Amino acid sequence: MERAAAAAGPAVEGGGVNRRAVRAASAAAGAGSRQPSTEALDSPTGSHVEWCKQLIAATISSQISGSVPSEGMSRDYREIQDGHNGYHSEAEPDQALRDGNKLAQMEEAPLFPGESIKVIAKDVMYICPFMGAVSGTLTVTDFRMYIKSVERDPPFVVDVPLGVISRVEKIGVQSHGDNSCGIEIVCKDMRNLRLAYKQEEQNRLEIFENLVTRAFPVSNGLPLFAFSYKEKFAVNGWKVYDPIVEYKRQGLPNESWKISKINSTYELCDTYPAILVVPTSVKDDDLSKVAAFRAKGRVPVLSWIHPESQATITRCSQPSVGPNDKRCKEDEKYLQTIMDANAQSHKLIIFDARQNSVADTNKAKGGGYESESAYPNAELVFLEIHNIHVMRESLRKLKEIVYPTIDETRWLSNVDSTHWLEYIRMLLAGAVRIADKIESGKTSVVVHCSDGWDRTAQLTALAMLMLDSYYRTIKGFEVLIEKEWISFGHRFAMRVGHGDDDHADADRSPIFLQFIDCVWQMTKQFPAAFEFNELFLITILDHLYSCLFGTFLCNCEKERLKEEVSTKTVSLWSYINSQLDEFTNPFYVNYENHVLYPVASLNHLELWVNYYVRWNPRMRPQVPIHQNLKELLAIRTELQKKVEDLQREAATRSISSSSDRGSSPSHSATPVHTSV
Repeated sequence: MERAAAAAGPAVEGGGVNRRAVRAASAAAGAGSRQPSTEALDSPTGSHVEWCKQLIAATISSQISGSVPSEGMSRDYREIQDGHNGYHSEAEPDQALRDGNKLAQMEEAPLFPGESIKVIAKDVMYICPFMGAVSGTLTVTDFRMYIKSVERDPPFVVDVPLGVISRVEKIGVQSHGDNSCGIEIVCKDMRNLRLAYKQEEQNRLEIFENLVTRAFPVSNGLPLFAFSYKEKFAVNGWKVYDPIVEYKRQGLPNESWKISKINSTYELCDTYPAILVVPTSVKDDDLSKVAAFRAKGRVPVLSWIHPESQATITRCSQPSVGPNDKRCKEDEKYLQTIMDANAQSHKLIIFDARQNSVADTNKAKGGGYESESAYPNAELVFLEIHNIHVMRESLRKLKEIVYPTIDETRWLSNVDSTHWLEYIRMLLAGAVRIADKIESGKTSVVVHCSDGWDRTAQLTALAMLMLDSYYRTIKGFEVLIEKEWISFGHRFAMRVGHGDDDHADADRSPIFLQFIDCVWQMTKQFPAAFEFNELFLITILDHLYSCLFGTFLCNCEKERLKEEVSTKTVSLWSYINSQLDEFTNPFYVNYENHVLYPVASLNHLELWVNYYVRWNPRMRPQVPIHQNLKELLAIRTELQKKVEDLQREAATRSISSSSDRGSSPSHSATPVHTSV
């Protein structure tokens, strides 16, 4: 990511995980010559907070510039630095050597705990599409690619997590003097990077080979960096989601639904979680037969239950009907049981996310959908949402029009031609229909697509967000992601391609990105209904790709258990929940029991510029929005404290007045009026 770093930034306050590592751009610019706190910068949490803000809040142009002290440097890094400067560290340096060392230190890459430098190259040219060519020092670690140029004031920095890289290619560079070799880096987060360097530098340092090896560790037999990352946080994010606790919050188990451990060894369905909620009356043998009839064994299981009507959202995969209209009496009885569990309605709505024509094609291949003749009390509704390949192509088109240049004269028509917002609209419209059937129709619904881990997750999670205010809190949203996406087997590794160099893999698709975009659209329409802010959503997306945390690794719960993800990596929620004020919406009002119905119309949707176009400096607001929100949050906290103090004072006076009246009935007490 491109950013400028102030030559002298403000001191970093405090200690521990809630330490502020970065102030507002205005504060940094006006800090004079105060030096950063060495202790804070060397702190794991301090360094991480700094990096994340620089990566995410692209509006911040001035950052802390202090270098990591040498004692905080990895051993590998010191050896490489000594080797490249051509001297031994124990030698007494002269003035020129001190100056050279000072310059090298200024260009050092900050390191996370567990991160090590693999290669350093000087005089590498970053060809910035907005500022022109910038020469600096390139550092490749096992986590990031870092370029820093101290020739500019303030210094210019490009800091890119290797996990966001989709493709690395050699290119020819003709117009940059001696820098005759080039690399083009295509990223998953809507930007491309170009580097140029001398031919002999390539041979000596093998820049290209190191980038490829470290950007695609899985393809090169190496572990993802998340397994090396050693940051310590005060909060354990792996404890955010406990399925038993979440189902208990929903009032489960009850007389109609039970918590089942039939999948405790993942034999019923290897992509489902170990703990499932199924109808009480269903026997395990029948459930196994239903699993055999459903694609990938993904039987209908409960996601959410309405606290009053008992109408439910259940999710599954398509039935294996095939071209011969095969039937399964256990599956038919199972769906009838789901309907019977809701006494408010004598109907079951099955929302098939796919296009009707695609479902017919799947039927010819052995899949299919529920016929109303086999399921007489069910109504089948096709939501006509396109498949993963269409979504991938739509995002590709969107990237073409937002990076690196924007055609202002055709902006609206170009956005429209990508169909991205149309697909967002279709997802929101489908989720609104599901939520409305539950809330207004008091009717239970079944949601599926083909395999039940892409469009199904999008729809169930969005509908639950609309129906349940708990999921609109920070912790609740984390639980929603852990539950509907991670535990129920959205194939994150396959859809994102963590550490895999096969950029043309047809299984890659921005399914989770679309979901977060839909959530952002809802926050725009209901700005006070969500406890979290925009930075929270962007942080989640950035770490979807970064491979810094273990939260989005692997394809299912069974794989994560095998890889010991929860014990060998850090959870993203550990980082977020250690500094909640960074991600809190100051306008939040807890609309408990309020159902949100966003307007799913293109007239009410907009392109998420702060995410998709954030790398273009011309599209950034002059005043950092996130900083304004933080200031408002501080004001809100201060006012809340004043209100609480006044309320306590009023209560004390009231008690005192009552006591006086009781002891002296002949004297009337003066009424107390409290104005807030």
